[in-house]
Amino acid sequence: MVNAKVTHALCVSVDLPDFPKVRQLAEDHAHLYASVGVHPDYEDTPEPTLDFLVEAAKHPKIIAIGETGLDYFRMGERSYESMEWQRERFRTHIRAAIASGRPLIIHTRSASEDTLRILKEEGADRIGGVMHCFTESLEVAKAAMEMGFFISFSGIVTFKSAKDLQETCKHVPLERILIETDSPYLAPIPYRGKTNEPAWVAKVGEFVAELKGVSVECLGEQTSKNFFECFQVDKKILSGAI
Repeated sequence: MVNAKVTHALCVSVDLPDFPKVRQLAEDHAHLYASVGVHPDYEDTPEPTLDFLVEAAKHPKIIAIGETGLDYFRMGERSYESMEWQRERFRTHIRAAIASGRPLIIHTRSASEDTLRILKEEGADRIGGVMHCFTESLEVAKAAMEMGFFISFSGIVTFKSAKDLQETCKHVPLERILIETDSPYLAPIPYRGKTNEPAWVAKVGEFVAELKGVSVECLGEQTSKNFFECFQVDKKILSGAI
């Protein structure tokens, strides 16, 4: 990360058993932060309660609620009704975000209509956050931005097959863009197929900068500013960071 000039990173929680490890990373390193939440893909795992999420979010290095959202991609032959547990978990996270004043990290896959609907029903526009690892249409991006969300692009945007996503990225204002790795998955070109790592977010930044027709320095400065704004991180307390 140092060599790639990546100065800060957010370690994202995906389940409760591993949450203490995620939190410990943030506690041990001034330039790392963490979230608390349970990923919608994790069905057979302890369910987070509103009280637990709100209490966990009081920690100064826990700066977001999530990763949360909806994922119908692996629903298979199961009925829509059978996925209600996922929608209820999502609502719990949104309510915790509003109660704690922490922004949301949203995962949505094959479920954008329900994702946007539930965000609106629960009043998520009061807290905002980020549409993480975004792969949806420009229309979905616009709807999310209207609710105060940033749009985050991962290594997927560098893939040759991601032409539609690249077009969407061109139309998302710089002031609403974040970049990420989703480590250890989705390594960007030229590392595709390898285990991803935070340093390689620089490759995502280089690609997005070219798409947007701006310098890498401009893209880096703006996405860093967006990070601090989205996650309400006070830069005055970062003197101990890399």
